[in-house]
Amino acid sequence: EVQLVESGGGLVQAGGSLRLSCAASGFTFDDYAIGWIRQAPGKEREGVSCISSSDGSTYYADSVKGRFTISADNAKNTVYLQMNSLKPEDTAVYYCAIEPPPLIRPLRCLYDYWGQGTQVTVSS
Repeated sequence: EVQLVESGGGLVQAGGSLRLSCAASGFTFDDYAIGWIRQAPGKEREGVSCISSSDGSTYYADSVKGRFTISADNAKNTVYLQMNSLKPEDTAVYYCAIEPPPLIRPLRCLYDYWGQGTQVTVSS
């Protein structure tokens, strides 16, 4: 059973930074994408970023390019999202998620497995 456990959310002022972590377990995919999707109240889910386990290629939503950085430690099956220059519109529940193989290239972060989510709140 795929398990994804997020941590690192919280409350931060606009312009601040947070780092999300996601520990993944319970799967043996050879090539997968792991990343983050977010959902704000009253809004549709938005794929934020993901990274390929095989070649490290990445995807970022236009809304976070230049501010967020995704990275992964494959030995620990852990993915990180460094979020800088946070804006109030980044406020959402952030879910860690996995897209199993075969991956569509370029990455589009088409997730099948989800974590429980962690709240990120950015105050103005």
